[in-house]
Amino acid sequence: MQSGGVYAESQPLVHLCGYADWQQALATGELRPASLLDAGFVHLSDPEQAHLPANRLFTGRTDLVALFLDPGRLGAPVRWEPGLASDPPGMLFPHLYGAVPVPAVIGVRRYLPDAAGRFGPLIHSGGEEMYSGETRDC
Repeated sequence: MQSGGVYAESQPLVHLCGYADWQQALATGELRPASLLDAGFVHLSDPEQAHLPANRLFTGRTDLVALFLDPGRLGAPVRWEPGLASDPPGMLFPHLYGAVPVPAVIGVRRYLPDAAGRFGPLIHSGGEEMYSGETRDC
């Protein structure tokens, strides 16, 4: 989302994690990534920007899943805040100030890099989001 842009709360947010982390969340009922303890929040993205942190943090990983989240089911504050100085000017990222509850996950999709290890956008060229609603396992 660009600063001043409009983000409908009904649009899903995305959290990227390893498949094993998702499986553990299914068993415990919530996802508590290290960033929640280290930074106090969980890194999220909107679907159009998810490839930016994917390429910054997970280049070449083949075990990633994109969790599509219903913002209304998160149960903790979401704040849109600046990322890194290298991100596009004015771009803000959603940060969740609490764990990700499994019931907030409305879709899961494997997120694979290309042959060079880089991730592409989660949006089809026609703008259709690539999630399958209510999917709990890959």
